Amino acid sequence: MITIKHLSKRFVNPDGSIFQVLKDVNCEIDRGEVISIIGPSGTGKSTFLRAINLLDPPTGGEIIFDGENILAKGYPLNKLRQKMGMVFQSFNLFEHLSILDNVTFAPMKLRGLGREEAEKEAMALLRKVGMSEKATAMPSDLSGGQKQRVAIARCLAMHPEVILFDEPTSALDPTMVGEVLSVMRQLASEGMTMLIVTHEMKFARNVSTRIFFMNEGIIYEDGTPEQIFENPVHSATKQFVQRIHKLVFEVDSPDYDLLSVHSQIAAFCNKYNIAGKRDAADRVIDTMSSSVAASLHPYTLRFTYSEQTDVTAIDYMKEGVGQSFLSEADPSVLTTLRSLCQEVVEEPTARGFRVKFIL
Repeated sequence: MITIKHLSKRFVNPDGSIFQVLKDVNCEIDRGEVISIIGPSGTGKSTFLRAINLLDPPTGGEIIFDGENILAKGYPLNKLRQKMGMVFQSFNLFEHLSILDNVTFAPMKLRGLGREEAEKEAMALLRKVGMSEKATAMPSDLSGGQKQRVAIARCLAMHPEVILFDEPTSALDPTMVGEVLSVMRQLASEGMTMLIVTHEMKFARNVSTRIFFMNEGIIYEDGTPEQIFENPVHSATKQFVQRIHKLVFEVDSPDYDLLSVHSQIAAFCNKYNIAGKRDAADRVIDTMSSSVAASLHPYTLRFTYSEQTDVTAIDYMKEGVGQSFLSEADPSVLTTLRSLCQEVVEEPTARGFRVKFIL
């Protein structure tokens, strides 16, 4: 479907120096594939998408789309825009048009549809993304997640063969990410060809047929989700996918700000799309604070989430002790704690002892 050979893109800085964003990108994209593009910030992921659909025309290389070189002189951009849609992180809706008019605008202008037919198709697409009730609303009346779902419907209205998603959830409140990812999962299940620049590792792993790990302006590694996340070839890939996010609290007295801990954990869970772990985390911390940890201070409390293993855990670490501080806990407290976790791990460390509650 799409063949990309030796794609490069460079920018000229104001001082005349050259910034090479894409160096030598090569890949084949087959119809029906869902490819997530991951990697550190600044490695050319978004530029790669914008180069593919010529929003930022590449400096060199070839892009063959359905057998035609879209970089050839005279290739009609309108033809490309109809076959290749793009969803941006900033929505790009027409603020002066209603939701329905946003979706019908391009089909009427570029596909030549009459208003009645365009509105019929638009309402079907708005129902598909759960936004038909907002057809007469204005973009300013919508949340970020709703705007992005409208943007997806607008893209689908052109009947594209492939859709490029440029970090479609990065501008959203964490509580709205799920509704957009749900629509994208549906499109994937229907066989839509998609290239997705994303930082949602769980989504990339569960939905993609392939993963591109981009680094230093090239596709550093290309493989199945299982290969990339479980057995990456390159050390840079391994380091990236094994990222562990964490909150660390040093608890020095029984008067520490427990409400602040709960607030930070709530924000953390929303950010990394693990809101389902929040209730158990709150209950473990409250139970520990009112019993075992009440006389444990000073100690270190860590809340962690691993993107690779999808494991969320709470660690209590106490220096200078040689045995588990759960050993003298009331049996009813232990029963409560174990009921809230998948597993409780008690282990010595180089400097003391750790109890880990795996949620």
